[in-house]
Amino acid sequence: MSSHHHHHDHGHSHGDSGGHGHEHGHDHSHDLEPALQSNLYKQINFESIITFNEAEPRSGAAIVQKTWDERLNEQPILESDADEQLLMHVPFSGSCKLYSILIRTSDSDSAPMTLKLFRNRDDMDFSMAADLTPTQKLTLPKTNDVAEIPLNRALWNGTTSINLFFEDNHSGGDEDVTRVAYLGFKGDFMALNREPVSVLYEAAANPQDHKLIQGLTNVNQSMPGQ
Repeated sequence: MSSHHHHHDHGHSHGDSGGHGHEHGHDHSHDLEPALQSNLYKQINFESIITFNEAEPRSGAAIVQKTWDERLNEQPILESDADEQLLMHVPFSGSCKLYSILIRTSDSDSAPMTLKLFRNRDDMDFSMAADLTPTQKLTLPKTNDVAEIPLNRALWNGTTSINLFFEDNHSGGDEDVTRVAYLGFKGDFMALNREPVSVLYEAAANPQDHKLIQGLTNVNQSMPGQ
């Protein structure tokens, strides 16, 4: 028993040191596929994004329009104008179940801290955002990396738009400018008319499988005749 245990440990540590470079590379590329699969980028109605208190017009829409490959680009960047607060309205082209928010800020005091999220509100302004109970409230990390913040999925069924109220930043009131460099969303998307979903599924199926199923059906149909 003890020798087996020793052997197991040895094999494990050897594998770690020996294949580290390969493993890391493999894991990295593997991570990107799911990130893109459930990324709702193509389901966002960019033209209808509204951002209140943005210093540069349409900069809020611009950071959402950054693709996954552009997530580390420094420009464009969203900066708040009169004070540290930002309020964004992001509509989707159909109904989504949100899983998480992808956000890149910075490791500076301009990084937003409190983020209040509201589901399916088309009428929000700053006073409403301050008074209403959010669908979910998040505390954002102060980091240069893209952070994936998981959401409580049960709260985000049937989401056609999301409002993001960046209430404050990490400065504790000393820094008036809040900066966000990248913003994305992950989840399941369902067209409002449900039929195209099944059409997409059939189109994605292997044509050979399709023929096989038809063949089996034909055989079954001819059975009673025999």
